[in-house]
Amino acid sequence: MDDLETRELRYFVAVAEELHFGRAADRLGIAQPPLSRAIRKVEHRLGVQLLARDRRGVALTEAGRVLLTEARTALDAVAAAARRTRRAADPQQSLVLVTKAGASHQILQRLLDALAEDPGATPVEILLCEVTEQAGLLRDGSADVAILHHPYDDLAGFDTEELHVEGQVAILPAKHPLAARDQLTLAEVSNVADLPIARWPRLDGSYPEGPGPEVRTQSQLAQLVALGKTLLVIPASSRAWQWPEHVAVPVVDAPDVTTLIAWRPDSRSQAVASLVRSATALRVTA
Repeated sequence: MDDLETRELRYFVAVAEELHFGRAADRLGIAQPPLSRAIRKVEHRLGVQLLARDRRGVALTEAGRVLLTEARTALDAVAAAARRTRRAADPQQSLVLVTKAGASHQILQRLLDALAEDPGATPVEILLCEVTEQAGLLRDGSADVAILHHPYDDLAGFDTEELHVEGQVAILPAKHPLAARDQLTLAEVSNVADLPIARWPRLDGSYPEGPGPEVRTQSQLAQLVALGKTLLVIPASSRAWQWPEHVAVPVVDAPDVTTLIAWRPDSRSQAVASLVRSATALRVTA
């Protein structure tokens, strides 16, 4: 039998991340000898070596790297199941809708206004997050539905409905010469010597190559643009957070961005289904 317990997975993840049995034991709040024995038992049960041990310390084997990835996924799934179960048991629980801060403001406002007029609608709590975080919060049970944007966000494994299609704009410092233009192209905004385009993290958390600053939050980005250090290209509706020091100029050949409402395909919540229906009833294609 090679089934593993969640306790054993937590033990292994701690050792694999710390690469030190003493630090892992401290992190787990247990003594080191039982931790070492537990990892040995896991290796024996699986019939593989997970850790290479020598005088210099501990290193992951290829099998260990695979188990680390799988163990993290499994532990996240267990935590998400517990979180969703607790939420389902509370009949007074609000629905949680997660979205990037500053994105899709008009859609959200229209949806909340429509729900406010429906006496039978389940209350909705808005959870604001940073770039690329919505999918994880939906998967781990922290949110019931999410507002996502194609092609930028991770849609894998979700059911979705399109809500809005729009073009993109360049957000520029108001004093920059390009801010006086009526429209721009991607080529024009991609190679501005004194204003390198900001670099957002990819879905895996890494950043594309380039001279522009690495940004992760809207507040970071807004200040860097205002200071004349960068520009960015975003969906036109995301101008909701635009500062007075910014100017938005349409980028005529930028790909369209599709705003979607997403939910887990295994959801059986009537409240989620009703929220999705309310959102799609407001659907607008630009």
